Amino acid sequence: MSIQSSRRQFLQTASLAAIAASTNQAAQKNAEAMIVDSHLHCFAGLNDARFPFHANAPYRPAGVASPEHLLECMDGAGVNFAIVVHPEPYQDDHRYLEYCLSVGKGRVKGVCLVFADQPKSMAQLPALAKRGDVVAVRMHAYAPERLPPFGKPELRAFWKKASDLGLAVQLHIEPHYAPPFEPLIKEFSQTKVIIDHLGRPFQATAEEHQVIVRWARYPNTIMKIAALPSASEYPYRQIAPIIKQLTDAYGADRMIYGGGFGPTATPASYRAAREVIRPYLSHLKPAEQAKVFGLTAAKLFGFAG
Repeated sequence: MSIQSSRRQFLQTASLAAIAASTNQAAQKNAEAMIVDSHLHCFAGLNDARFPFHANAPYRPAGVASPEHLLECMDGAGVNFAIVVHPEPYQDDHRYLEYCLSVGKGRVKGVCLVFADQPKSMAQLPALAKRGDVVAVRMHAYAPERLPPFGKPELRAFWKKASDLGLAVQLHIEPHYAPPFEPLIKEFSQTKVIIDHLGRPFQATAEEHQVIVRWARYPNTIMKIAALPSASEYPYRQIAPIIKQLTDAYGADRMIYGGGFGPTATPASYRAAREVIRPYLSHLKPAEQAKVFGLTAAKLFGFAG
């Protein structure tokens, strides 16, 4: 090889290395610049008379997880934006969610909770959607005593109303309740469907969870990495292979993350909770990880960087 050829090859290699380094630096910059926590709950606690828990609350947390505390933790943990998911203790009384959104001043958006088989509850949706900072409506299907109206027209009416109002549907479900939702995911193909907590893989058999894995074939589905179960708890299974399977199926453009905020959270613990997730995404390129940790959610929920 001539000296000239060697020099040309060296320059080409150096150029490619510089491009790669620049790409990695850009991806890292994106990851640092846009973090969106897509799943947290806020609670006023037991002693705030302004925001009492609902009479039908399935649990009543004593700790206070306020929006003011949230913003402090976000600032300290490098979280740009967040989604407050209206929790079950308030049922369909959204006063505390609306308070959180007013305090959040654009950095926080919300997910509401109404009940498909209760007309007065459903009647709240238009006003909530009109606010502009409520981005989805959540539906639960994980406790036998609190199931949606499967097999009834009210379930489709719920989905259609959310779709007409431009809201996403957020599903918090155990996999054995998944099949009745699939026709609606398919019919309302323009309506985003957010699947909470990896589809609760450990509350089902592997075969049952495959139903949710296969939902990746519908482009309107979004998978959320949150509430990671521990292998030290029943059913003593490893979560890493499931996360890998879901990222392979859904891809970084349809995956978001959430979690780490609560009554006892500090900026350090909030950041650490996010970093617990990162090793599970080590098979993804830095630019793909940046999507999961913020860029995909920012696009989905309309947050501007």
